[in-house]
Amino acid sequence: MSKNPPQSDSTDSVTSSAGWMDLVAEHQESNIWRANWQLLNSVGSYAALWVLMYLSLSVSWWLTMGLALLSGALLVRIFIIFHDCGHGSFFKSNLANNVWGFLTGVLTFTPYYHWRWEHSRHHATSGNLDRRGLGDIWTLTVEEYLQASPGKKFSYRLARNPLILFFAAPLIIFVVRQRFSLSSAKPREKNSVRMMNLAILAFSGTLIAFFGFLPWFIIQLTILAIGGGGGLWLFYVQHQFEGAYWERNESWDYTDAAMKGSSFYKLPRILQWLSGNIGFHHIHHLSSRIPNYNLERCHRSDPAFSDICPLTFWTSLKSLKYRLWDEKAGKLVGYGHLKQFAKSPASASNL
Repeated sequence: MSKNPPQSDSTDSVTSSAGWMDLVAEHQESNIWRANWQLLNSVGSYAALWVLMYLSLSVSWWLTMGLALLSGALLVRIFIIFHDCGHGSFFKSNLANNVWGFLTGVLTFTPYYHWRWEHSRHHATSGNLDRRGLGDIWTLTVEEYLQASPGKKFSYRLARNPLILFFAAPLIIFVVRQRFSLSSAKPREKNSVRMMNLAILAFSGTLIAFFGFLPWFIIQLTILAIGGGGGLWLFYVQHQFEGAYWERNESWDYTDAAMKGSSFYKLPRILQWLSGNIGFHHIHHLSSRIPNYNLERCHRSDPAFSDICPLTFWTSLKSLKYRLWDEKAGKLVGYGHLKQFAKSPASASNL
């Protein structure tokens, strides 16, 4: 049972696993027609854009780069398909999920099985202060920050800087970090990284043969920067927002972590489409077996879900100021919050 009150009175029906499991059950059913249509309008459109970029090279680099920016935005949607395959929700068939998970992994430069293993840890530990560190945004508590060495403080501030977090980090993650497996990964996950690296090499080599190295490099880097930056922003605001949920292990609760610790990000229709409905993140964390094309329908199916106060694009910008978790206050705070500790000589030395 949940140990904390839900976000609104109408969420009483999801404060037990029996309650929410009944609500989401019908929405967990995959639909092959909707899945195939999504592949066609997403992966198909992405392939068409690469053809148009090739043809545009002889017309204008400005046109090529405009198409590359659009391709980057579309890559976010393709990553959500990859993401759903990893959860086994996109198709009913495990084989279809694994095949398309691998293929969309090539497009997103992400090893399928290794990422799936890491991401499953995120779902099992989201909002748990005692189980941070894998598949999440680096988040320190106020006390941890005050006790950190100057070097760690500098690294933390650098990692949480928006220019690093949303511009440099996506390229580092998708171009470099995903090329290596974690030492704690099992053989299948490690092999998936090697296989993906070979597949990306073959895919990139084919494109280079048509585009030439430098045009391909500029286009591909632009696409990954836009897609990765947009994806990381979505991941950030889904768990780093006003009213977010963090608890120590003994008080942590799965249902509360989903309903209170994952945002409902209400976006304009075009952005909702490009982001593959992942703004309904409270629904996704409640049940990762719901494919993205059913998330909105599930959200609207019961007041327990639809009455949750949403983040909008403009209100989500406030999330940029949040840097640390204040355990005593039970909320995310900015660095300015640290000024109150300067009044204490013992704390001042740690600032």
